[in-house]
Parts: sequence; structure tokens; C-alpha cells
Amino acid sequence: MEPMKEYDATKQSIVPNTSVKPIPQPKRKKKLNIDQIYALLFISPSIILIAIFVYGFIGWTGYVSFSNWNSLVPDLSFAGVKNYAFLFQDFRFQADLRNTVFFTVLFIGAVILIGQTLAILLDQKLKQESLFRNIFFFPMALSFVVTGVVWQWLLHPSTGINLFLEKFGLDSRWYTDTTIIPAINIGKIEFGLPVATIAVVIAAVWQMSGFSIAMYLAGLRAIPDEVREAARMDGATEFQIYRKIIIPLLTPITMSVIIIMAHISLKIFDLIYAMTGPGANFVTDVPGVYMFETTFRANYYGNGAAIAIIMLVSVAIFIVPYLISSRKGVS
Repeated sequence: MEPMKEYDATKQSIVPNTSVKPIPQPKRKKKLNIDQIYALLFISPSIILIAIFVYGFIGWTGYVSFSNWNSLVPDLSFAGVKNYAFLFQDFRFQADLRNTVFFTVLFIGAVILIGQTLAILLDQKLKQESLFRNIFFFPMALSFVVTGVVWQWLLHPSTGINLFLEKFGLDSRWYTDTTIIPAINIGKIEFGLPVATIAVVIAAVWQMSGFSIAMYLAGLRAIPDEVREAARMDGATEFQIYRKIIIPLLTPITMSVIIIMAHISLKIFDLIYAMTGPGANFVTDVPGVYMFETTFRANYYGNGAAIAIIMLVSVAIFIVPYLISSRKGVS
């Protein structure tokens, strides 16, 4: 609708009257075209299955965690936070939280350091780069169960690597060691680094470093050579180029590696279960192993569900903020 016009005596011409606003037209809803309809039909089975078998089961697990179902006979009567209160007062669960903290810190730190260092070395245009890439990436093709069995033998106190270390007078107990460093009494446990956890970290880092190398190598190849050349022209050394330019540019890669490795370490089960189990005095135990034994061996379904929900929340603390920041960055 065109605005009304009025006569301007000074200009002797007709000018639009801007004081009259046009009537807003109602927005028409866009109809789905045939391609969008086909797309919805194709993804709808996946959406339904995910809603049932992922979010539905998460809701069911949360419901069971607040029930009295701690025997073979189902008892879904409301128990409040009794199962959660029991866990946080339990010696084994407190030890699991301690082990998870130190395992996560050591695991993520070692994966980032090794991945970044080897990626930088591979980026130097070596003649046998493809061979080295295959060697570093090969452990990723194995499952954590295979890795756990292999490293259990390698780090066995009486076989494997220890046969070589004995020649130098070293006698390590590896994953059977119950030493805690430093041993600070907090709650029912001694808080500190369980020495036995180091053996599990070595196995996990061996398998997952290839992923970190691949991420950092892709990030290095995405940095233009002009950036390095400009820094060299300004008199920067190679060490300064990497410390002040290249490594800061790899910060998004580092954040991605941290999030993914934290997700793996917080819910790890198969490597620990195949390699060490809970360990003596629970020095290598983790919530995943405790949840499995509590639920499927002891038949304490309410307690097991509570452990599963705590694991879910701990993973969400890392994943959700990262996903939110990623969506903001894309938009």
C-alpha cells in the first residue's frame, strides 16, 4: 500500500506523507517442498529410535536411580536421594572419583603433548612420512579390550617389560602397586596419585595419541606457509614461530582434543576392565567398572543407575558448554 501524498507549497510538488505507516502484511508460512518432505521421512525413523533408545532409556535410568530397586525383585517405589547419598559415602566410589581425576589429567596432558610434538615433527616433510603416520595411527584400529590385554602382559610384574628392567635393578609392580602419592586423608580415602593408574594411562595414551596426531597434523597443514615466511622475515627463530604463532593458532584443535579425550576418560570401562579390573584397594577402579559390577553382578539396580547418571552429568559438564560455544561460533 503506497503512503498518502500531500502538497508541499514551497516545492510545489507532491511529496509522500511519511507520517502514515504502511499496514504490515501478515507473514505467510512457508510450505515444505517435496525435497524437504522426503528428507523428513528419511530421518524420522532415526529420530524415533534415538528418542526411545537414547533419551528414553536415560529417563528410565534416572527414574530407577531414585527408586528402591536394589534386588532381583523390581521395587520402583520412590527412595529420594538415598542411592546418591550412599555412593558419596562409599569408600569405593570415593576412590573411583579420585582415580578418575588423576587418570583424566594425566591422560589428556600426555595425549596433547605427544600428539602436538609428533605432529610438528611429521609436518617437517619427512621422506617416510606416510610410514610414520601409519605406525602412529595403527593403535586406533584396535579396541580398548585388545589394548588392555596386550598391556596387561607387557606390564606384568613378573614378565614383559619387567624382565628387561630387572637387568638395571628396577622392580616395578606397575598396575599391582597400591601406593598413593601423596597420601592425604580426605573422607574415607587417601587422596593422591595412585601409582597403579600410571600403567593404565600409558596404555590409553598409546592407543589415543594417533587421534591427537591426526588432529594437530590437519591443523598444521591448514596454516598457510606465508605466515611462517612473514615471521622469518621479521627475524623470528623457528622456536619463536611455533611458540608464539603456530601453537596459539592450534588452540581450537587443542580444545577439541581436550573435550574428546575428557569424554573418553570419564566414561572409560573396557580398557580398565580388561587390563586391571578394580585393582587392589580399588587403586585402578573407575565409575564405569563399579557401575557394571553393582548392576549386573550385585543386582543393585538403583545404585547402578545412580552411578550411570553421575557419569552422564560429569560428561555433560564438559560436552554441553563446548557444543553451545560451537553453535555460537557457527552462527
